[in-house]
Amino acid sequence: MSTSFLLADGLAKKYPGASGKPDLTVFEDVHFTIEKGEFVCIIGHSGCGKTTILNVLAGLDTASGGNVVMDGREVSGPSLERGVVFQGHALMPWLSAKKNVEFAVRSRWPDKSKKEIDEHCQRYLDLVGLTGSEHKKPSELSGGMKQRVGIARAFAIEPKMLLLDEPFGALDALTRGNIQEELVKICAATHQTVFMITHDVDEAILLADKIMLMSNGPHARIAEIVANTLPRNRTRETLHKEPRYYAIRNHLVDFLVSRSKRFSEELPEGYDAKHPLVVMPGMETQPVPVVPSAPHASLEKAVVINLRH
Repeated sequence: MSTSFLLADGLAKKYPGASGKPDLTVFEDVHFTIEKGEFVCIIGHSGCGKTTILNVLAGLDTASGGNVVMDGREVSGPSLERGVVFQGHALMPWLSAKKNVEFAVRSRWPDKSKKEIDEHCQRYLDLVGLTGSEHKKPSELSGGMKQRVGIARAFAIEPKMLLLDEPFGALDALTRGNIQEELVKICAATHQTVFMITHDVDEAILLADKIMLMSNGPHARIAEIVANTLPRNRTRETLHKEPRYYAIRNHLVDFLVSRSKRFSEELPEGYDAKHPLVVMPGMETQPVPVVPSAPHASLEKAVVINLRH
């Protein structure tokens, strides 16, 4: 039995075909683990089922096959143990920024005093850089500020896991970069476990401990898992100076441009859905260390390939 914080075992999603057409299998045979405190990004082309997988982890959707176990309990519905931030901010327009956060906090701790809730909400609004904007309503906030409120709300309920569905996709590059940096700081301070969907390769390299690559749909699978070997204290300013940065980036881009399609057309020889290939671009060929403290300890039969671009 897996000792990982989260285990996704054999997930599949099918939709009934209309007017006698065959069923549509979006993804199938999806297996992965996430360790406590780990930041995981998932990348793949539209239609491979990334958002559906996130919704299954959140308990907002049900898989057609397989199951998800988090912290020893099967995920069977929504829970305050899992916070979700969508691409749209999903704020209540009639409430201020602070009241939006407060609504979630009261749901999580109904017995907290007004003073305790006020201080708790303020702490997380301060954490995302919204000091001074607490009493503004969403219509008075910029797009980036709205997303910060959504992030503060998700963190404020202190979930065991945070699920992010392209939360910065609609933001301009400068705002996106600023919020990415805030997220790095918050996760470092809280040791939050995160599962994030992104289409941005550089965003994944900046944020993630490991990056899961999905093949094209239908019948999408996790093709491989890229271990991010860059130092954890990386920043946007220093990222491109890291010796292995371009090896990782080229590997991800190559997968999205060509290998994802080939993978969908024919499974590579020796592919094992239960133990996806683990790659560490730029590193010498060697087994992945399987020790309790390693973020990839639960990925058995891990294989590392040497990729130099």
